[in-house]
Amino acid sequence: MPFTKFTNLDFDQIRAQIKDYLRANSNFTDFDFEGSNFSVLIDTLAYNTYITAFNSNMIVNESFLDSATLRENVVSLARNIGYVPRSRSAAKANVSFSVTTTSDTPTLTLQAGLVCVGQTNETNYIFSIPEDITATVNSGTASFTGIDVLQGTYVKNVFTVDGSLDQRFILNNSFIDSSTIVVKVKGISDTGEGREYSLVNNILNIDSTSEIFLLQEVQDEKYEILFGDGYFGKKLENGAVVTVSYIITDGKDGNGASSFAFSGRVLDSLNNVVVPTNTVTITTVSKASNGGDIESVDSIKYFAPRIYSSQYRAVTARDYEAIIQMIYPNTESVAVVGGEELDPPQFGNVVISIKPKNGDYVSDFDKQTILSKLKNYSLSGINQQIIDLKVLYVEIDSAIYYNPSQVTNVNGLKSSITSVLNTFATSNINKFGGRFKYSKLCQTIDNTDNAITSNITRVIIRRNLKALINQSAQYELCFGNAFHYKPKGYNIKSTGFTLAGRTGTFYFTDTPGTNGMGVISIVKESTTGGAYIVEVKSAGTVDYSKGEIILNTLNITSTVEANNIIEIQAYPESNDVIGLKDLYLSFSVADSKINMIKDTITSGEQISGVGYKTTSSYLNGELKRV
Repeated sequence: MPFTKFTNLDFDQIRAQIKDYLRANSNFTDFDFEGSNFSVLIDTLAYNTYITAFNSNMIVNESFLDSATLRENVVSLARNIGYVPRSRSAAKANVSFSVTTTSDTPTLTLQAGLVCVGQTNETNYIFSIPEDITATVNSGTASFTGIDVLQGTYVKNVFTVDGSLDQRFILNNSFIDSSTIVVKVKGISDTGEGREYSLVNNILNIDSTSEIFLLQEVQDEKYEILFGDGYFGKKLENGAVVTVSYIITDGKDGNGASSFAFSGRVLDSLNNVVVPTNTVTITTVSKASNGGDIESVDSIKYFAPRIYSSQYRAVTARDYEAIIQMIYPNTESVAVVGGEELDPPQFGNVVISIKPKNGDYVSDFDKQTILSKLKNYSLSGINQQIIDLKVLYVEIDSAIYYNPSQVTNVNGLKSSITSVLNTFATSNINKFGGRFKYSKLCQTIDNTDNAITSNITRVIIRRNLKALINQSAQYELCFGNAFHYKPKGYNIKSTGFTLAGRTGTFYFTDTPGTNGMGVISIVKESTTGGAYIVEVKSAGTVDYSKGEIILNTLNITSTVEANNIIEIQAYPESNDVIGLKDLYLSFSVADSKINMIKDTITSGEQISGVGYKTTSSYLNGELKRV
């Protein structure tokens, strides 16, 4: 009698199945398996079957990109479709300093490698440069102005090509920033370190003389250099010397370093070491930023199939998303909107918005670099435009009731809630196309601690208006979510600002009209207190159904908030808020209000409920944002 089930992976089920199989044989019909040594053999068979089934299941799972869990297997499967995972990226700082010498050398060269030591979070980090930098000496001083230093240690590996071996060029260091890898090949007739080879991602437009190399991740997060075979790419000659230099970095840990101490090595024009006669003081132009960790397994699983499906051609929004992640590793999230979806339509254009891993804006230099690289993938006739990040902030005003008999430290409970909310924001909300799920948030708050009995949470959405100071300009803010409004107004609120030719601090407010439209007015507080004076009755319009605010020409001279920002808030019609199109949804826990209130009924202080403090589920009627 053969087995009829092959899906049992539990040991006891396998054991029982073996007994049933034996009992079906007439020789063992009335046999007592439990009371004989035969049970040991059955246990052995069951264990063997169990272990074999488990291993088979693991092997099958690790054979597919979706189900694989070990990084080496995920990387190997991604390699099969031509995807190279992003490496760690070194934090970059920009610094300037001068070196004084008594030598009559015409130039001073800052040698590749260690330049300075930076400090962040009470930890010192090494900063290096991947190649020599030479400066002219004027009056005994050489100025190194605006140089980029990368967090990490500069390393060189040297290989000698041996054609008799099945040779592999593996860089025996983890934590490499692959963008800093420089490969030079010295042939028999070459001088110095030889000719520099170029990194390529595919073999298009490559012939037998192309001096190129490819890169792939192997075991333990290390990298292997691959060279041509004489058909696709130039083949290495026997005896050639390969020199590979790169930087080993701590990734995002190096971000934030702003204070640096010089530790570099300076050479004169004859390559002699020069000892500076002055104390080298480093001036920080920009602190270290853009450091990142190696690409995660989940990210590889997501982007590898999309890069493969795009075939390195930027056609759909998903293609752009995957390719931008590849050419700009500092990308945290990206939104791509076709021109036909804009209002008014811009046919033939693609609008791209990028949220970097560190900070809120992509520099102008990085924008130009990204657009230049995108030209290699995009279709002719399609224009790409990278716009600054538009952030839709979500805030909450939450009254959290707790049982005082179960709480010894209210501030500790409040800190726990804040920590949980930050985790909730990171894992669920902060991204393009994100969705703020109100019911999940309330549940998360309630589950923070057993002492919490309930919460009344109200939702606010906010956009920051970047004012053009002392310039006449019009402004448009799109929230992408319908506004809830009361007929009496006070639905739109803002922080303070000043206007040219007028005295006082002003605020935006609204007066609802008909057909879901309203008028934006500018008001200021009365000197007598408790009242407001309308300074500009009609300063713009608000579309409550679309969630749009349009401001007429204004000359703003200053803002109460720093960085020329005016915060403008509204109340969403739905407590479930979405990041529409190019809006990056961000849950601003720091700007949210957490109010801890005693639940006197649960604690037994007021059994009848008399004197119980209630909280309105609707927001206040304040005119200005507080």
